[in-house]
Amino acid sequence: MTRKLPLRSILAVATLASGLSACAPLVVGGAVGTVMVASDRRTSGAQLEDQGIELRSASHLREQLGTRARISVTSYNRRALLTGEVANARDKALAEQIVSQVDNVTGLVNELDITASPSLTQQANDTLITGKVKAALVDTKDLSASAFKVVTERGTVYLMGRVSQHEADKATEVTRSVSGVARVVRVLEIISNDELRRIQAGNNTAPVEDRSAK
Repeated sequence: MTRKLPLRSILAVATLASGLSACAPLVVGGAVGTVMVASDRRTSGAQLEDQGIELRSASHLREQLGTRARISVTSYNRRALLTGEVANARDKALAEQIVSQVDNVTGLVNELDITASPSLTQQANDTLITGKVKAALVDTKDLSASAFKVVTERGTVYLMGRVSQHEADKATEVTRSVSGVARVVRVLEIISNDELRRIQAGNNTAPVEDRSAK
């Protein structure tokens, strides 16, 4: 697994054995779905840049890899996650190179598999798992589900977002308990509790609608 991350982020990866009391094995990363703009913890500029990163990356990948690869690019706060399948190690490295050179990309996690594309049944199952994970996050107290972006590939759930350590650990615990999840990969930007409080205070500000007579 190849990662290019800024110095501000520290990414540590550890895989737990799959036989741990029916829990999904876990790949943990402390670093660096669709969420509503009003409750998104990214700045509006970062959200627009993430959309641009995804669109430009997809375009460049199609130009250079064509149909011989199935690659999804998910960007959160300018950190790009690559998931999907490629035919060989050369294409995996090429895809990483292509996306890493896209404007505004500050970090990259390459989770591409060298294998054949999944069946329609597997893709449908991944969609179902994503929905169940999102629902579980919504139902969890003291957890802002809108702070997370959820991506699922072949039963592996990737969690992205800007969250506190407590939120990261809680969301991981919840996700591991969802049926069908094979493992959990955290691609999270860990923020301090002080920063979290500042974000929450900003999001709790009531909107003002001015209908005064002019």
